Amino acid sequence: MAFGAPGIEPRWTSSAKEGVGTAYHTSCRLWFTLSHGIVNEIYYPHVDQPNTRDFQFLISDGETFCHEEKRDLGHLIEYPERDCVFYRLTNSEPRGRYRLVKHVLTDPHRSVLLVHTKVEVLDESLRGKLRVYALLAPHIAGCGAGNSGWYSEISGTELIRAQREDVHLIMACSTGFSRRSVGYVGFSDGWQDLMSNFKMDWEFRTAERGNIALTGEVHLSGSGEFTIAIACGRSYQSTATKLFQSLAEPFEIHRQAYVRQWQRAVVGPEFDFSDRTCDGGGMYRLSRCVLLAHEDKVFQGALVASMSIPWGETKSDNDLGGYHLVWTRDLVKSATALLATGQTGTPLRALIWLAAIQRPDGSFPQNSWIDGTAYWSGLQLDQVALPILLAWRLHKQDALGLFNPRVMIVRAAARLILQGPVTAQDRWEENAGYSPSTLATVIAALVCAAEWATEYGLTRPADFVFAYADWLVAHLEEWTVTTNSELVEGFPRHYIRINPSDPSAPDPHADLNTTMIQLANGGGLHPARNVVGGDFLHLVRFGIRDVNDPIVRDSIEVIDRVLKYDLPQGPAWRRYNHDGYGQKDDGGAFDGTGVGRCWPILTGERGHYELAAGRDPKAFIATMENFADQGGMISEQLWDTADLPDGRMKRGCPTGAAMPLCWSHAEYVSLVRSRHDGVCFDRVEPAFRRYLLNPVQSRYEIWSLRHPLRRVSRGKILRIILAAEATIVWSTDEWAQTNESDTSHESTLNLWFADFPTEDWPEGSALAFTLFWKRDQRWKDRNWRVDVF
Repeated sequence: MAFGAPGIEPRWTSSAKEGVGTAYHTSCRLWFTLSHGIVNEIYYPHVDQPNTRDFQFLISDGETFCHEEKRDLGHLIEYPERDCVFYRLTNSEPRGRYRLVKHVLTDPHRSVLLVHTKVEVLDESLRGKLRVYALLAPHIAGCGAGNSGWYSEISGTELIRAQREDVHLIMACSTGFSRRSVGYVGFSDGWQDLMSNFKMDWEFRTAERGNIALTGEVHLSGSGEFTIAIACGRSYQSTATKLFQSLAEPFEIHRQAYVRQWQRAVVGPEFDFSDRTCDGGGMYRLSRCVLLAHEDKVFQGALVASMSIPWGETKSDNDLGGYHLVWTRDLVKSATALLATGQTGTPLRALIWLAAIQRPDGSFPQNSWIDGTAYWSGLQLDQVALPILLAWRLHKQDALGLFNPRVMIVRAAARLILQGPVTAQDRWEENAGYSPSTLATVIAALVCAAEWATEYGLTRPADFVFAYADWLVAHLEEWTVTTNSELVEGFPRHYIRINPSDPSAPDPHADLNTTMIQLANGGGLHPARNVVGGDFLHLVRFGIRDVNDPIVRDSIEVIDRVLKYDLPQGPAWRRYNHDGYGQKDDGGAFDGTGVGRCWPILTGERGHYELAAGRDPKAFIATMENFADQGGMISEQLWDTADLPDGRMKRGCPTGAAMPLCWSHAEYVSLVRSRHDGVCFDRVEPAFRRYLLNPVQSRYEIWSLRHPLRRVSRGKILRIILAAEATIVWSTDEWAQTNESDTSHESTLNLWFADFPTEDWPEGSALAFTLFWKRDQRWKDRNWRVDVF
């Protein structure tokens, strides 16, 4: 029994991935990540459940040194095959005395990681002396604590295994292990053993219920080649069976099948947009693979945001989520980008998965595990709207098959109408209010829903939804454009990041020239008129506002002066001024406060704006390609200030935030496709026609319990929208006389409404009213007043 139980407090590993991988076939339910020349997390049986912290080799001559692969060797990562997440890792001793060449993949049909390794001894004095030790840190079922490990044997083969709950992990070597040990991290693990005297002295058989590490000395053959296999399963017997079946076939057979699977997934040459990139298409093809690799294989269509945990080296078991969760926003971004590459299977599965997890009220979780179980509890209107956009795009590409998303769309549209226009959280998940990007997404989605209804001859519900979307468009500037900003001299008028409002009782007439915004992550309290972001660019991208609109152009000038950073690779932007989500100035990890850094996706969003303006976005494509690390992964954030003296942070290089971020890769892919098409791939043509080519004026002012207007313009139709049937008792003469109006039923959306034309009402009059709920036979316990001006 190993000593030192339960070991030090467990931590995860760096989020700075250089590669992600899995077999394309669904029978392999194991994923892996790479960084610093080694394997990090191994996910099983789903893409949201990590089971290891890392797996690497320790190399010793038994006398003078013991090198840790990730810290002491130089690293090179390569892709030996096109259109495939198959890796060759070359880790070289700094003095050139030896190197390890590793080929990393999974069994094409089993949940087994295979790392074929060749040890090349270049210094003759080390020949016959070099020893290689496999070191694996289990964090089974997402936890570093409570793991148990043993070494065992089956049919004469030496195994090292670990277990927590009902997940089993077994490691073996094709040439066998000379020694094995399991120990507690920080006390009796193999790293502690070898670093003390460069020899493996301990051979502990058991370490239970702790933060453990598995160590095995590789029996090196004359060729220096061997394969490490790490299998995961639901029982010891089934896991061992997978492992032995994988090792029973030569690595080359696995390699050929693995590569063949991925290459078969490539869509026809008409979707090869290599000529629209700046690197010959390498990043475009890799990004497509990265997006596909993030899809779960049991809950198909569920794509997690990233197989990483931001600042993972500082995170304990208390941070269960990381980014290996599904955000509807990120999912739709990934699915839409895959549509841009010609893929339709994964996007359709994503839409079906979304329909399956949609709540009865039409909403979707802020984020969830891949089985649909909600993780956080926020409500974001763009995440209610985005599935409609995905369904519309699949519909326009005739890629829905026999799936009918009508119920999902209707419920989502009704939720948007009842809940809007104020979102409880914006796309950055931090503030409630009137958000330009959320409003743009909602408008685009509702127009798609209405247009679709029109195609099916459902003109009445289509007109109802169009009327709501038109109303939103008519108030965009009122809700999101300041006229009194002091942020940039000479530009008092521009879009703001968000006009804040109480999410539980939104102000329908929030004055953004006076509202104050409390920014998250220690960002402080500021006048909302002086906090800006590029969120308004969605209005141009979807085709709702003209690229040459003077307010848009002024807003571009403002964000360029406030948020733009010229990095070595090209221009980049921060999310908004005073952002606190990011690496600290001293290079420390974000811990609830920090400094928001530049996001590569914002460079892509700006590239889409430039394309809409008639300019070539080639430079922005090149910049995003150059943002990628050695393995081609694009990060969530980049260090945007001077290099730190200790070398931890370099200008233009990734921070400790999520990497790869699927959203970043999706934005890049969409920009490449957009450049090929000459128009934004995301542009919603019905919205473009309705609001730019032949602008429609809104005839309505919309009142709802969520957004109870206090005043309307004379001449507009005041439409009261409710979730249930009611009688509206109303008066225009201070209750001297009363009238009753029963609500009409918009049956498709299951909404109730009543219209009050104000054209003949005298200016200065007011509508006072209350509600009687018919089903419950009760009065709403308050009155409302709407002034006409």
